[in-house]
Amino acid sequence: MLENLKEQAPDKIIELIGLFAADKRVDKLDLGVGVYKNAEGKTPVMRAVKAAEARLLAEQESKSYVGLLGDLSYVEAIRELVLGDSVDVARICGAQEPGGTGAIRQLFELIRAANADATVWISNPSWPNHEAILKYLGMNIGKYRYFDEATCGVDFAGMKADLAAAKAGDVVLLHGCCHNPTGANITQAEWGEITDIALEKGLMPMIDIAYQGFGDGLEEDTNGLRSMAAKVPEMLVAASCSKNFGLYRDRVGAALIISKDAAGTALSKANLAGLNRLNFSFPPDHGAKVVSIIMNDPALKADWMAEVEDIRQEMLTLRKNLAEALRRETNSDRFDFFAEHRGMFSRLGLSPEQVMKLRTDFGIYMVGDSRINIAGLPREGLDKLAKAIASVI
Repeated sequence: MLENLKEQAPDKIIELIGLFAADKRVDKLDLGVGVYKNAEGKTPVMRAVKAAEARLLAEQESKSYVGLLGDLSYVEAIRELVLGDSVDVARICGAQEPGGTGAIRQLFELIRAANADATVWISNPSWPNHEAILKYLGMNIGKYRYFDEATCGVDFAGMKADLAAAKAGDVVLLHGCCHNPTGANITQAEWGEITDIALEKGLMPMIDIAYQGFGDGLEEDTNGLRSMAAKVPEMLVAASCSKNFGLYRDRVGAALIISKDAAGTALSKANLAGLNRLNFSFPPDHGAKVVSIIMNDPALKADWMAEVEDIRQEMLTLRKNLAEALRRETNSDRFDFFAEHRGMFSRLGLSPEQVMKLRTDFGIYMVGDSRINIAGLPREGLDKLAKAIASVI
């Protein structure tokens, strides 16, 4: 029977990891994998996480199941972190999920259960797993223009024009901040326009917020999302703690649902619990409990917020310095957008052939669409990187 299984296309990021590992050059550079790296090229455990884990080790007395919805103190902490007081809490329910990906998968399944005919509109481009999961689930996919290759900014006119084709009951998936893979983000005013479109056409927004705190600040990165949440009758949110808590391997995410009223909240809550039961029963507890400890301890929370801000400022500095180095090497403003973009990623705007030349000639590894991980940039040697990029364009 197993011989009937279909061959699976290799994941491009995983494939890139293997190619980088096999490269024997000592000066090779990995700009592909989407994890934060410090100046030493390592992904450290955050200070507050270390402290919270020590407390958990000392105090935890059982490894028994927590519940189908996970650690509710964690869910409440994420609700407050993401939504603040923008929505009446009686209209919100949530569940702990295994990572942001787990939250996205559960919410997609919830959409399919509620309206199998709904089309989920995603940005073009978007995080590849959005489309991959939707295809696997057999759901309808629409794409709206997002990235302007010429300006390396948002094609907002194209975005609005494409969403005009959406029908009542469809879902529009937005990146809460730090758009992946482009780094280009819609403005607060544009969030307002999309909110108006959703209300006018009867669309339900779904927000994927995986990088809160890495753009303009922990509060600032939710401004658009919160303004929308305050106006629409229903909304779905997939949140991740992989980046801003550095809990990548612990798989810590949350699915939040805003319903029209308390009755809708109860129904949504029951369906989230049912989906969790079907897919994995109980979510993993360790990372969520760590986040809960941090968010409910003023000193740990303050230390965590300070470290997130340090990381954000570091990435802004890297963006500015790379933009300046590229301006010097190319004698043009072609790459000035780097300093304006936000988050861990931006696209260089290179062709696949130029990306391959950087890999073969210089040992510089990035995804084929020329997306680079800003946090993977060398703190020293940006001029050398800029020179290599300039040589292939």
